[in-house]
Amino acid sequence: MSVSLPTIAAIETSTELASVALICGDRLVSRESSGAQTHSMTVLGLLQSLLREQEITLGQCDALAFGSGPGSFTGVRTACGLAQGLAFGANLPVVPVVTLLAMADAARSQGAGDNIVAVLDARMGEVYWAQYRFDERWHIVVEPCLSAPEHVVATGASCVTGNALAVYADRFTGLSPAPHWPELMPHASSIALLGRQWAQQGQVVHARDAQPLYLRNKVALTTAERSVRATGADA
Repeated sequence: MSVSLPTIAAIETSTELASVALICGDRLVSRESSGAQTHSMTVLGLLQSLLREQEITLGQCDALAFGSGPGSFTGVRTACGLAQGLAFGANLPVVPVVTLLAMADAARSQGAGDNIVAVLDARMGEVYWAQYRFDERWHIVVEPCLSAPEHVVATGASCVTGNALAVYADRFTGLSPAPHWPELMPHASSIALLGRQWAQQGQVVHARDAQPLYLRNKVALTTAERSVRATGADA
């Protein structure tokens, strides 16, 4: 007896690359837009177009997944806000998916191995990063955190992936000789795939309980703080 797989719509806006995806049965389709100053209207248009092309309504989905962060402060707020609003309107549960884990899952699916370090540019001279190991399911080796690139370690990693590799190429002094994939970014396709797994396991939340993952509480620095940070980086 076959088991019907949940249909998942997904939103990802944690970086300058905005994307949406829909997974229905064995079909995964997506749309993306790069470089938008604001993702909210772009993402809504992309999602509406995608649903229309696939001849399905949002209400016919089983859940709405979104990239919960870490990432751009505005971007993760946008994804969470859109997911909440759309899910309330369509009476759907929500699946928050950590963007760094989605990157690790995408890298693994492309042959990067089972022990992945994901690093995202956090601006202000810092990076978001985490390490994951896959053994029948994903295990957290290093929880998502915010640090200077010099403090990122990749013990036993089969691959290090993410845009921070290119942005701070000369500052990753603690990395192992594992292959580097700087081109891989968070994408709604990976959010949708993981969102389906979590939904099948009942790992969903009500729209009102969806929350973004913030790792930096203070976004703006004073002139003095910037000076201290720059001095530390030089040292």
